[in-house]
Amino acid sequence: MSVTTPASFETSVLAREDVAQGTMAFYLARPAGFDFRAGQSIDLTLLDPPETDEEGNTRTFSIASPPFEPELMIATRMRDTAFKRVLAHASAEMPLTIDGPSGSFTLHKNVQKPAVFLAGGIGITPFLSIALQAHHDRSEHDLHFFYANRRPEDAAFLDVLQETAAVHKKLHFVPTMSEMERSARAWDGERGTITAEMLTRHLRELNGPIYYLAGPPGMVAALRQVLSAAGVDEDDIRSEEFAGY
Repeated sequence: MSVTTPASFETSVLAREDVAQGTMAFYLARPAGFDFRAGQSIDLTLLDPPETDEEGNTRTFSIASPPFEPELMIATRMRDTAFKRVLAHASAEMPLTIDGPSGSFTLHKNVQKPAVFLAGGIGITPFLSIALQAHHDRSEHDLHFFYANRRPEDAAFLDVLQETAAVHKKLHFVPTMSEMERSARAWDGERGTITAEMLTRHLRELNGPIYYLAGPPGMVAALRQVLSAAGVDEDDIRSEEFAGY
């Protein structure tokens, strides 16, 4: 069986914006010929950056923008590393490369099987791409997005997902917050972590859907245990860990 090797492309930072407390989105020029599926990722490399450290000049990012848009967008928590300090101030003239796309964390094709997405924090990025592309394509998939954060202030892309769910009848969005006592915003949605009881209240049945898990390693492991204890078939669970972001 042949394996497709991700290609390398030149790009640049076109714009940036804060999308949550401590989280930034970066809009990159989309190279000619760069095609991808919603949910895939890229390796972004800074070429000859003004500073570097032991973590190196390359990071892997899920593409948060959908394939139909003309630019590429990534988002990340802004830790104090050389890579992220440089990226935060990168000009359009700074040379960057992307290698990809890569990964198979993409929506399954069988529209008869619902899709359930369980995201924590910045793990929402591949699911944002999938949600926006599904809406664009008028997908017939039954889509359920559960999104766990401490507070609304920490939840990147919360508004756009709520707006998309409001106009796409087959897209069901369930955000949940675990530390609303530390928030300055009002909240009338779910509270706490994602549990089997929460899933049961929002899904017709736990067995049958394809589950996609993305977030910190500890959360992904915990959600796997929740699903396994509920009797979900291991073959129906797909996951991607966001470590050290």
